[in-house]
Amino acid sequence: LCFLIYLRTFIYPFFTRGRPFPLQLLFFGTLFCIYNGFLQGYYLIYCAEYPNDWCTDIRFTAGLLLFLLGMGINIHSDLLLRQLRKPGEITYKIPQGGLFTYVSGANYFGEIVEWFGFAIATWSLPAFAFAFFTLCCIGPRAYHHHRYYLKTFTDYPKSRKALIPFVF
Repeated sequence: LCFLIYLRTFIYPFFTRGRPFPLQLLFFGTLFCIYNGFLQGYYLIYCAEYPNDWCTDIRFTAGLLLFLLGMGINIHSDLLLRQLRKPGEITYKIPQGGLFTYVSGANYFGEIVEWFGFAIATWSLPAFAFAFFTLCCIGPRAYHHHRYYLKTFTDYPKSRKALIPFVF
């Protein structure tokens, strides 16, 4: 968990291309990640009680698999997005490949799946709250990106959904 927060907060912004990233957003993103990491860690260390065989429980196994699937989708989608622009280029382009074949917000979908997987694996209220918060914050962003792409690009694939493949 700490590695993912560190990766998303401190490393990922240096690999993005395009417009400069506002320092205020970096600051608030860092604060949020520190606060969320503290809540998740505190709960898991001091509040959660798992039986000795928790690692073989279906909730843990299914959650871990979902988490890894979401992380893979998220990382692959971010890689595809980074490759859209050449250094110094700031124009928007249509993402292609991976889950972008089916949804406009493949990276958002991956992150939502990732955190719901974490919530299932830990079976904790703070993790479910964070997964729900993630859905509520980046779900609408995916929808707005989808609408933007449809308005901006006349050749944008009409069969693509905003966030959930084949559904929404």
